[in-house]
Amino acid sequence: DPDTPRSGQTTALAQDAIDLLDHLGIQKVTLVGHDWGARAGYLVAALWPERVEKLVVASVGYETGIKPGDKIPTEQIHAYWYQWFFHSERGHEALKNNRREFCRYIWHAWSPTMQFTEADFERTAASWDNPDWVDVVLHSYCFRWGAAPPDPRYAALEKQLEPQPKISVPTIVLHGELDGASLVTSSEGKEQYFSGPYERRVLAGVGHYVPREAPSAIVDAVLDRR
Repeated sequence: DPDTPRSGQTTALAQDAIDLLDHLGIQKVTLVGHDWGARAGYLVAALWPERVEKLVVASVGYETGIKPGDKIPTEQIHAYWYQWFFHSERGHEALKNNRREFCRYIWHAWSPTMQFTEADFERTAASWDNPDWVDVVLHSYCFRWGAAPPDPRYAALEKQLEPQPKISVPTIVLHGELDGASLVTSSEGKEQYFSGPYERRVLAGVGHYVPREAPSAIVDAVLDRR
């Protein structure tokens, strides 16, 4: 339906996760998410704690939105260049018309030591051919910084994020020390937002793509019963 908004809001992703669990008839899960999946995972755990046994997230600290006046370290501003680039027409064109070259650069920049084959890259790149992919990506980053309107379907969920809700389910955060997107320092100091067991693990020699670079760290976190 061309009239349906292509929303990249994190609340949309979280609602999608809940809708999928409902459709599959699954009541409670150990939830694992990376980057956008981590952001969605945090919201599912915060807003539907009864559906989450445990949360394992990678490469992103818990936040529900950047507010006017929030201080962002200069190094992180530099790392987020692509998000503001996407606010421009040139950014739209780059993602739409040159997505493979753009994303290949991102892979190298965000995970400078990650090794991957051309076949690895192409298997992932096939998903970028989804006709909604560009619109969803652009809306996500533009909405995040106030440059795109919200999807009204998620207004009630957005309201529940003010103030930022605490997470009560057991949570393990994994963050690569070489992450070139969300810098490793960006996930520091989040303990105040967790009322349940919480642990942050920094992974030496690992960049942004933790599931690709350190899959055993993901598995260990899932199996950790402490």
